[in-house]
Amino acid sequence: MEAALPSAAAATEEVDHEAARPPYIHSMLAGGIGGTTGDMLMHSLDTVKTRQQGDPHMPPKYTSMGNTYYTILRQEGIRKGLYGGVQPAFLGSFSGTVLFFGAYEWSKRLMIDCGIAPAISYFTAGLIADLAAAPAYVPSEVLKTRLQLQGRYNNPYFNSGYNYRSMIDAVRTIAKQEGVGALFYGYKATLWRDLPFSALQFAFYEEERGLAKRYVGSHNIGLPLEILTAATAGGMAGVITTPLDVVKTRIQTQVNDVPSISTRPPVTTLSPSKHSIKPTKPPPQNRPISTSSPSTALRNHSAATLDTSSVITGLKIIYKTEGIWGWFRGVGPRAVWTSVQSGTMLVLYQTLLRYFEEHPLVRTDERHV
Repeated sequence: MEAALPSAAAATEEVDHEAARPPYIHSMLAGGIGGTTGDMLMHSLDTVKTRQQGDPHMPPKYTSMGNTYYTILRQEGIRKGLYGGVQPAFLGSFSGTVLFFGAYEWSKRLMIDCGIAPAISYFTAGLIADLAAAPAYVPSEVLKTRLQLQGRYNNPYFNSGYNYRSMIDAVRTIAKQEGVGALFYGYKATLWRDLPFSALQFAFYEEERGLAKRYVGSHNIGLPLEILTAATAGGMAGVITTPLDVVKTRIQTQVNDVPSISTRPPVTTLSPSKHSIKPTKPPPQNRPISTSSPSTALRNHSAATLDTSSVITGLKIIYKTEGIWGWFRGVGPRAVWTSVQSGTMLVLYQTLLRYFEEHPLVRTDERHV
């Protein structure tokens, strides 16, 4: 009888671990607040990355990270410079992470209840959650990136080809001139990077938290371990998915070689019928943009140009021309960004879950849904 006690206790602990399920509203709000806070803290770094990756000038206007920070701050300030595009970033981050954590908790619980191994459930739930959130955050990423690239309205310091009065004006202009579909530019490439990242991030995170709980002997593992598990999970996922981030950035920033900042006057043609000179209509703007997290600032413009929209083909081209290290350009900044953002998001997520447990937003009988 005594020999059976440890296994019974272990089984009870495992059941308790999986039964500790906060209400969906708690998970969604905690995730939304945590994710948005992490993104807002890192927005200036994201702007620096965007300027470096989307710089159409030759030679590049921005070189190092420190130089880019200083130049944008001095010339354009904080609000419209380093924090350009913060409005769509905020809206997209909150709505996207609310949907993400709702879908993650629902799919994870469903799979575990069906007897699927927890590790597989965590990984698959991360994939499903990112699919659910993508329709909300991809359009906001497009708006955010274009506003980050333009900085100030009528910016005299950096001409990226984009010049919107505000976020609303950007939506109207894009929809009118390029069609609503332009708001979803880079959708598939973004999913190629973000789906495996989210799956790996939460698989690592759940497993690390499980190890930490067993080590501490409590569900409350303490702030240091909360930070360590969250940051390392995001950092490892960021490093592993760097090749996908590199090829995504190359596709979105190097496909079209036509400069978008040309200052040449409109080409004129002679009309044979009326013998009058008329300016030809400029071609529609088709400037690729990057919606990736800080990672692969292309300082070396001799890097292989990808004239393809296929991620697999892009990976092959980079490997043939630059070797394995070409896949891992910018892996250091990406690891730092994903570690800090993930650490902030997931630590706040757990902190807010504990707060909501003490101050529930729903009745007690609704909590174990």
